[in-house]
Amino acid sequence: MRINSVKSLTRAAGRARGERKRLETEVLVCAGTGCLANGSMDVAEAFLGAIRRRKLEARLKLGFKTTGCHGFCEKGPLVIIQPQGIFYKGVKAKDVKEIVDQTLLKGQVIQRLLYRDPNTKQRVEQYAEIPFYSKQHRIALRNIGKIDPKCIDDCLAVGGYTGLAKALTEMKPTEVIDAVTESGLRGRGGGGFPTGRKWKTCREAEDPTKYVLCNADEGDPGAFMDRSICEGDPHAVLEGMVIGAWAVGASKGYIYVREEYPLAVKHLQAAIEQARERGFLGDDILGTGFSYDVQIARGGGAFVCGESSALMKSVAGEVGEPRAKYVHSVIRGLYDKPTVLNNVETWANVPWIITEGAAAFASLGTKKSTGTKTFSLVGKVKNTGLVEVPMGITLREIIYDIGGGIIKNRPFKGVQTGGPSGGCLPEGKLDLPVDFDTLTEAGSMMGSGGMIVMDDRTCMVDVARYFLKFLVDESCGKCVPCREGVHQLHQTVNDICAGNGRPGDLERIEALSDVVVKASLCALGKSAPNPILSTLRYFREEYEAHINDRKCPAGVCRNLFTFRISPEICNGCGLCAKSCPVDCIAGEKKEVHVIDASVCTRCGACRNVCPTDAVEVI
Repeated sequence: MRINSVKSLTRAAGRARGERKRLETEVLVCAGTGCLANGSMDVAEAFLGAIRRRKLEARLKLGFKTTGCHGFCEKGPLVIIQPQGIFYKGVKAKDVKEIVDQTLLKGQVIQRLLYRDPNTKQRVEQYAEIPFYSKQHRIALRNIGKIDPKCIDDCLAVGGYTGLAKALTEMKPTEVIDAVTESGLRGRGGGGFPTGRKWKTCREAEDPTKYVLCNADEGDPGAFMDRSICEGDPHAVLEGMVIGAWAVGASKGYIYVREEYPLAVKHLQAAIEQARERGFLGDDILGTGFSYDVQIARGGGAFVCGESSALMKSVAGEVGEPRAKYVHSVIRGLYDKPTVLNNVETWANVPWIITEGAAAFASLGTKKSTGTKTFSLVGKVKNTGLVEVPMGITLREIIYDIGGGIIKNRPFKGVQTGGPSGGCLPEGKLDLPVDFDTLTEAGSMMGSGGMIVMDDRTCMVDVARYFLKFLVDESCGKCVPCREGVHQLHQTVNDICAGNGRPGDLERIEALSDVVVKASLCALGKSAPNPILSTLRYFREEYEAHINDRKCPAGVCRNLFTFRISPEICNGCGLCAKSCPVDCIAGEKKEVHVIDASVCTRCGACRNVCPTDAVEVI
């Protein structure tokens, strides 16, 4: 039924909570993209079949639902039993019968399915006690993993749309803007611009036609924060957008989603339709007379369309190219009308700020970077996945306390933050607070929240080459400094990796980078040199080794090293020979093995499987 007042919202939420309270046990199966790829839908279907065949809903007062991403993607498929808080990882369809028989019917925990801490080697039964979760503070991700994103009643049961009701019935638009300003919320899409200031400027624009947009064009390699929110809690995004529209006086908006996010599009579209039916979108929202509606605009996957003006061009059906930044979108944005554009995570924070208060949000984080931030923690770290932490937490706490440290306990070398336009920070920066300004001062950036961890077997010159190649491919080509300058930077670094570096290359790189930063039209070009400038700043000796010594110390650039098996370390296990694709390793069992360098392709397979680190780079 349509909800046309705060009272009817309260009644609907009460009914939804009542439905949940009658359950004594609830089975939650993660159906985020990562778990789906590992077969979680087979697990869900196996549970549904077992529950129906054995009539467990009535017998056990049992509830079942599929949820959004719990964040611990590499451990999926995940199954959580509530209220006991039991966390099962790597669950297969064949495990379901055992879970039903042992856990649901007998209350016994299945040890082999529990999470095992990589450092203590202890099994952890409780969801809340796993360090990956216990050290997080979730606001943007507050409902993900708890609700069925396809069910609006599940959203209402956990307080969905109460922030909207408060904003529309208890606050003037200017008071909403004041609350967002006082919270200190800054844009989570990468720029870090104060959200309240953006909204205020748009509201004060003279043109009466205004738009409120959501940027879900998440293009950073390894980043999936916005994707997971859209998939797991789409109503939080919609609620935030309607509050923003009320604040600035907009009547229409768009969610710009990249084509590669089909599940996010599906869940967002379903949420939009449900919100319209229930009175949270469209005409006369909650019976207040305020009207605002949203539709989805699908992007083709161009990285540059994450830039605000290029995104708006794309929404309008034009080529997604940026325009000069002196034209502010809050004055002349979509269709040259005043426009507010914030990213998914920013919008998801807004309802929480309205319901819990600006002071509660401002109390988290640092003075200039308040609240929390989500990160996709990936790379050579034991616990990869999606995390949300207070601003100001150190890199060390994220990587070692939440992430569990480096895989195989190898030495930490660097961490890349901020996506392809971010920077790489060395071990000496591990105790750096993670906030907008500190990361920028260190030569990196917050970006949208990508965080890639690297160990000692990572070549930082190759890392810079990789990200420069990505940016060359993604440049729209509109301005010469970006189109030609980034290409030249990439070509120079590519030559260095190939063993063709020349004296003076590093100085030329720095001079060219300065031109690209100063003369490029948009943020893609202006930040494109960050990967190479940060690696030059902190790992210059690697570049010099590539150029002067024709050596790649990390053993990555194939023209600049050879492999050798140390006779002092080799135990003759033979794993290296078994893994070699070209059969260039010889040796008897329990005797020292030898690599034929004339045949070796330097693929690194032997190095990866050697249990004693006997394969050396020379």
